[in-house]
Amino acid sequence: METAVLPDISLAAAAWDALGILFSWERMGFLVLGVLIGLIVGVIPGLGGLVGLSLLLPFTFDMNPYTALAFLMGLQAVTVTSDTIPAVMFGVPGTVGSAATILDGYPMSRKGESGRAYGAAFSASVIGGLWGALLLGVSIPILRPVMLHIGSPELLSFCIFGLSLASVLSGGSLLKGLAGACLGILVKTAGDDPQTGTLRWTFDSLYLWDGLPVVPLALGLFAIPELADLAIQQKSIADDDQIKEGQKSGSQSGHRKEQLVGVGDVFKNWWLVIRCGTIGAGLGAVPGIGASVVDWIAYGHAARTEKGAAQSFGKGDVRGVIASESSNNAKEGGALVPTIAFGVPGSASMALILGAFLIHGLVPGPEMVTKKLDVTYTMVWSVAFANIIGAGICFTFADQLAKLALIRPGLLVPIVLAVVFVGAFQGSRQWGDIYALLGFGLLGFIMKRLRWPRPPLVLGFVLGGLIERYMFISVERYGAQWAYDITEFPVVVIMFVITIYGIAFPLIRDIRERRKAVREGNAEIVTKKYGFRREGLDYDLAFTVGLMILFVVELYIASTWEFGARLVPQVMGYTALLVLSGICFTKLFVSREVKVPDHIDPAEIEAKTDVHFDIVVDFGDLPIPTIWKRAFAYFAFCGGFFLGASIIGLLPAMFFFLVIYMKTWGKASWAVTLGIAIPLWAFCYGLFHHILIIPWPQTVVGDAFPILRTMNNINLF
Repeated sequence: METAVLPDISLAAAAWDALGILFSWERMGFLVLGVLIGLIVGVIPGLGGLVGLSLLLPFTFDMNPYTALAFLMGLQAVTVTSDTIPAVMFGVPGTVGSAATILDGYPMSRKGESGRAYGAAFSASVIGGLWGALLLGVSIPILRPVMLHIGSPELLSFCIFGLSLASVLSGGSLLKGLAGACLGILVKTAGDDPQTGTLRWTFDSLYLWDGLPVVPLALGLFAIPELADLAIQQKSIADDDQIKEGQKSGSQSGHRKEQLVGVGDVFKNWWLVIRCGTIGAGLGAVPGIGASVVDWIAYGHAARTEKGAAQSFGKGDVRGVIASESSNNAKEGGALVPTIAFGVPGSASMALILGAFLIHGLVPGPEMVTKKLDVTYTMVWSVAFANIIGAGICFTFADQLAKLALIRPGLLVPIVLAVVFVGAFQGSRQWGDIYALLGFGLLGFIMKRLRWPRPPLVLGFVLGGLIERYMFISVERYGAQWAYDITEFPVVVIMFVITIYGIAFPLIRDIRERRKAVREGNAEIVTKKYGFRREGLDYDLAFTVGLMILFVVELYIASTWEFGARLVPQVMGYTALLVLSGICFTKLFVSREVKVPDHIDPAEIEAKTDVHFDIVVDFGDLPIPTIWKRAFAYFAFCGGFFLGASIIGLLPAMFFFLVIYMKTWGKASWAVTLGIAIPLWAFCYGLFHHILIIPWPQTVVGDAFPILRTMNNINLF
């Protein structure tokens, strides 16, 4: 009995001692400083915790271990708190961990409920972060033997289950979502194949040797199209009437009280917070999963389990914000488990935390959960207090942040777009990042116009590397046995059954909803069999055929590679062709149209049917020529920014872009234009050039005047 009780006393005593160690002016001061830096890093698109930790790590060399880890964990814990701000306000992910927050947070902002979204997001973040810290504190001794029995087949089954969320994230377009996920995995295979050394889809470009970074892809798919919509509509994200209506719907008045409505939403959905926080902490503990996936899986779980989610998620449901934000904060605690217990970093950021361990003479492994428990629990307390402090600061300024929705697009779009361009350059700090941003921005714009869901593509991309690694190891070691042998791999078989159910359930649900709508007289489904559509060019069908051609070419090229290099590209290629063929067959031979009677509001059944919406619906009464004219002008400005950057440098081009956009399209006065452009440019110059010390790409001016590159303050060319 004594041996069973002693460890508990030891853990409790160590946790109490660690709390006393942390509560000193020095350590709490550095914790707060780390939180402030983390909030700034999180709110700027393209940076994130990895950049922040890289910046702070050299400053910890002369600190004691407790202070250094408090400083670093303060930053790391809150970057996924402040990244909510651009996600809700502009539809731009501050970090990849907030991408799922966009799906409901941005629609809430457009309905004038940004204050409520912030209240829900920040309170869910702090509760999720505290829950993750608690799970970390009690799970380190327990999870160690469990994690040693998780092999590649089990990890692969988890990833495939994650891909099944594409069916949830696709709305009514299940086949389109699965095709998008396959495309995302294919894009992820670009670069030097780790198994065979084969160069895949590099097109003789050194930039693609290491594969595409996730930052320009995520910013391109989400930020560029949403900013394009603002530019085309030329209307603020929300107006005063919408904000007042949003406050009224919450039976409160004022921005501050609107936040309290969001806090109340979190407590009403406390069980959802606990579930998603547990998902975040659990997946965070699996090495390699990372923040890119956690929020999507938690969001997909909520979309499957919450009542009425099929009709409201993706349209401004606060529960979607709660699910995403509670999970991505909780994952920080989970990611520390393998880092501390095994010396295996749970994420890229944790690799830098591991580096801090080694700098200060700390050896991950059994010693960290026995002799060095005080250090371990100092990190646990740091995560907990950082979440509280970070959420408190965000709450304080959320009132002012909500008013950003009233700024007219002529001023807001160039500001956010300029920061997005410079932030995207953080991906690999090459011109290719800007190419990728523009390319995926155009792809995202097309997908949004044609109602192709974008989240599955991002999900496929972030899971693609893990799927390829685990599939190669599983097939090489176990052949096909790993996929069906329930005696040897019970976890794998169970996860596959859950995955199949997860994909089939939305399809069955949609069929039932259609039949119910027809039965109740709310809709009439007209089915045309064996007849080509002749209403002119079908852009959706053309896009589908274009993807089929892409995958056919991909399969032909991949067939010449070694087995390890072609395994995943071929699996995804054949799967995508099967799915895309289904889309084409449906559109060509079985064209189902949902006709809504005049007395029924189409919005009432929009979530239950796969209706193809015309572009006019998105932009109200704007004429089609005006829409395309503004869209062309917007992308011309983006291209002009890139062209100017290649001539005079990224930062100088940013200043001229701000001035020209605000003067020509924004119709702003010189006082307003320069009053915004100069401070913003000075901030980016100080942060990126002097603090982060970005090595800027070579330009035409730099090649013509090499002496400029030798001057420290103006070597921007």
